[in-house]
Amino acid sequence: MRQTTSPAPNSIEARDIAYQVHPVVDMRRYEAEGGLIIDRGEGIYVFDQTGKRYIEGLAGLWSVAVGFDEKRLADVAYAQMRKLPYYHSFNYKAHGPSVDLAEKLVQISPAHLTKVHFTSSGSEANDLVIKMIWYRSNALGQPARKKIIGRIKGYHGVTIAAGSVTGIPANHGSFDLPLDRMIHTLTPDYPRDHLPGEGEEQFSARMAEALEGLILAEGPETIAAMFGEPVMGAGGVIVPPKGYWAAIQAVLKKYDILLVADEVICGFGRTGKMFACETYGIVPDVMVVSKQISSSYMPLSAILMSDGFYNPIADESHRLGVFGHGYTASGHPVATAVGLENVKIIEERDLVGNAARLEASFLAGLKALESHELALWSRGVGLIGALELKPGAKPGQAGQAAQAALLDQGVIIRAIGDAICFCPPLIITEAQLTEMFAATRRALDTLAVSLLAEA
Repeated sequence: MRQTTSPAPNSIEARDIAYQVHPVVDMRRYEAEGGLIIDRGEGIYVFDQTGKRYIEGLAGLWSVAVGFDEKRLADVAYAQMRKLPYYHSFNYKAHGPSVDLAEKLVQISPAHLTKVHFTSSGSEANDLVIKMIWYRSNALGQPARKKIIGRIKGYHGVTIAAGSVTGIPANHGSFDLPLDRMIHTLTPDYPRDHLPGEGEEQFSARMAEALEGLILAEGPETIAAMFGEPVMGAGGVIVPPKGYWAAIQAVLKKYDILLVADEVICGFGRTGKMFACETYGIVPDVMVVSKQISSSYMPLSAILMSDGFYNPIADESHRLGVFGHGYTASGHPVATAVGLENVKIIEERDLVGNAARLEASFLAGLKALESHELALWSRGVGLIGALELKPGAKPGQAGQAAQAALLDQGVIIRAIGDAICFCPPLIITEAQLTEMFAATRRALDTLAVSLLAEA
């Protein structure tokens, strides 16, 4: 909800406009119009400065699994603050919370992932994985193996290296990205890009053939790894078609190319399994998690790696005498304590099971919206999905208009292109799903009337 009139002098809205630089905005537009000030949270809802309540249909940024007022996480953070508010993991030191969370992650992740390194965000984690891939190639005596494959519309963060593997032009423009070591293969967007009469498995085979063609054109000996989200989030909630991940992994295995599964959005139950790698039969060399690891109550991410990935890096650090990398906040005791408690809550309350049980209702709610005159098709898995809208005069125009109409109806979602995307907290109930989709239909009805009036 942007400002329509000048905010009162010295109000939080005025001070926000005056002093704060925001991400992912048109800065000049923000200076002119301002933004929505969120004041507090309660379960799946957030409230603005006027007290208006919104269903947070994107769980913040795809991330607040346990809702916006979980007292257990606040209590754990406070207790850890009192005991040991900060310590690092440099120079042969450790502390209890990071050890406990690392052990827990190894216990619940795919069995071949045995080592954990903590960072503070998905971008940081993916950036470090890229450095580690290059380090590993050098350790193995393969200095030519430095190229990284991403996917068009894939998202892996905004740091220089991770932002280069990202395949979204808006994240590259005027930043001099991507780096020339990063190359991109096709998006597995079956509803949009399949050929006439082409089934999902045929489409997946064609995606694998395109990947192999790229590898051969670049030279297999120059390619170290491929990054992929099991379900593509910021690209518009693109769900892989049947056979996709099996076909892609076969190509990577053929050419001895590492696979990094970016589970920053999908991990900790979003697809109805603890990790989406389980949902799609993915066996990665590295798995990156963040967001729902702490429900974003604290900045936290983790890199889980196989022995085959870790051992050459460990050997190289021994040869050199040091692994010359580290962040001040890596494995922060408060963040890891909160992360451990958050994972316990997800397990104790069976929130992964809740996503699986509600999947049919969630997908049916999206499917029902396909009948709306403004809609094209829906897609999703677990509790993440999207409704594709008929495009307006400009790409993205319909999506932005629908996002604004939903805000008026008390639902916060995210428009990506002309898709409106949903990713509610994992604590959501069937009744709340019904409430969210009823509000969505009202928003689309209102938008349709306004578009008819304009015509």
